[in-house]
Amino acid sequence: MTLHQSTIDTLALWRPADPAQESMRHALLAYLDARADACLRECVPGHITGSALVLDHSGRHALLTLHPRFGRWLQLGGHCEPDDPTIVATALREATEESGIDGLTIDPLPAAVHVHPVTCSLGVPTRHLDVQFVVRAPAGAEIARSDESLDLRWWPLDQLPAETDFGLSQLAAAARTR
Repeated sequence: MTLHQSTIDTLALWRPADPAQESMRHALLAYLDARADACLRECVPGHITGSALVLDHSGRHALLTLHPRFGRWLQLGGHCEPDDPTIVATALREATEESGIDGLTIDPLPAAVHVHPVTCSLGVPTRHLDVQFVVRAPAGAEIARSDESLDLRWWPLDQLPAETDFGLSQLAAAARTR
């Protein structure tokens, strides 16, 4: 199975309770149907990304990164890589790389999806069609900031920074119910 097909399969299995998220899920499925390259960052009109809200073992704190390009506190995540077998693997790889935490566990069904305009590594305006997951850190997890972050910090789940978006607020709301 390819990353492209696994993304279709993952989105097909997910049934969001929110009608707006259901509509967005259908839009992403239609985009994937229309574009064989939808999971590749080279897909200029927009490409699938995988992100993760990393929760501590108690589920009361979320790990956010101060993103150097956007200057905002965001969930961890990023581009699919050609050797990622699934979109779930993409989100887990990104969370592991950006947090430095070993032993993360991921809920294999998305918590939310979000589409946002960006100028990413392509250097041209595009869109990230972000498939968002909830990830749990083991008890006693130690974080280690990567080169992809200006800072890395645990935030109370109910006190996330207000100036952030990229779908973080809806992702956090979904995480509270899991």
